[in-house]
Amino acid sequence: MLKDRTTILYNQAMAQLEGQSSQEVLGKDFREVFPGIPEEESTLLLALNQGEATYQKEQRYLNQYGKWIHTVNTTIPVRDSEGQIIAAVEFSKDLTQMKEMSDRILAMNPSSSENKEIPRDHIKTYSFEDLMGEDPVFREMVDLAKRACGSNASVFLYGETGTGKELVAQSIHYGSGRKNKPFLAQNCAALPESLLEGILFGTAKGGFTGAVDREGLFEQASGGTLLLDEISAMPYALQGKLLRVLQEDYIRRVGGTRDIPIDARIIATVNEEPEGLIREGRLRKDLYYRLNIVNLRLPPLRERKKDIPILVEHFLEKHNHRFHKEVWMVAEGAMEKLLDYPYPGNVRELENILMSAISLTEKEHVLTEKLIRIPKEDPDHHGEEKVRMEALRGSLDDYLVQTERKWIEEALQSAEGNISQAARLLGIKRQTLQHKMKKYGWKGDRVDASTEGNR
Repeated sequence: MLKDRTTILYNQAMAQLEGQSSQEVLGKDFREVFPGIPEEESTLLLALNQGEATYQKEQRYLNQYGKWIHTVNTTIPVRDSEGQIIAAVEFSKDLTQMKEMSDRILAMNPSSSENKEIPRDHIKTYSFEDLMGEDPVFREMVDLAKRACGSNASVFLYGETGTGKELVAQSIHYGSGRKNKPFLAQNCAALPESLLEGILFGTAKGGFTGAVDREGLFEQASGGTLLLDEISAMPYALQGKLLRVLQEDYIRRVGGTRDIPIDARIIATVNEEPEGLIREGRLRKDLYYRLNIVNLRLPPLRERKKDIPILVEHFLEKHNHRFHKEVWMVAEGAMEKLLDYPYPGNVRELENILMSAISLTEKEHVLTEKLIRIPKEDPDHHGEEKVRMEALRGSLDDYLVQTERKWIEEALQSAEGNISQAARLLGIKRQTLQHKMKKYGWKGDRVDASTEGNR
């Protein structure tokens, strides 16, 4: 956009984002096309009038047809050789659909003001009776989980995908004194930082363009339990804000100024070894120590194979009822086949295999070997180790270069192109990261053209 507020560049991605054609925007005054954006809140006008750049700023505004658009914008003033501002360029990431989804998440929670009367017996819940198995390590974990019901201490659950972390979390909640209060869960990998922060802490009217007063999950879970699933996927900066909330026992809504006391027990989960996550800069050490009051490790199914017949019997009963079948038992060959498989997807995968087999039966009462459809097994179950050994067939120097490039790229992606934040994730200085980026041919913050627009 030029100094006179005329738009001269408006690409197709931006046109789709805002629901307008290029002809409706190009060559026209910015205020004519976007009358709904308050003058003092426009990042483009701020760049043009005051020469102020903004980075990763959340905005919600109306287009000329009255449709709400939700974006995260980076806006930069353009200067001529004499330093005079002649234009401004803005890069926008579309959050409209994700914002609508996050609003629905908050509105659907049983504790939200619109849904106070939702009967709990209509919601699927789990208790310790749903934790099947006699393996000593597994039973020890269950016993510790039962003991955890007697306190309000934070719980940190580590278990591979499919081991039943949410079952354990719900069992602790519904076995505790908080059982009649809300149990809310949020997958931290499902939303970008700006939306996740609003979902957790709520938003205050005026906090950003179009913001409304809304409770976050911490407020909605008052007196109950909040499950933060895959907490290592939470952006590093937001992990720091969460740590402060846990230390102070109050939250401040996004854009708000009022401190709100909270009383929600936190259960956090990860599906990788926490020590490795800390080393890789994906989990804050101080946050881990704050959450790791009660530590529970869920053993993978390959370490408790004697429990497979118990689980098989349970799933037969469950899915016979679901699919209206009458499968009474599993043939010896079929059971051997089930026992031999390593289950990278753990108990969830075993249930899926049995669900498929039961659904394929007709009038059989015995589940035979031919109905047990096991995925083709990789002879090397340790995929990451195999990749590393393949890489090491080259020179060590080549391997180190590839590894460094990969870490830098992942850090930049995690930080959404913010070099300073990526440097913090990598544990190096910003200047060092810039030097390495130059070494590998990266000139600066990278923009994914498939998800971002500019105007």
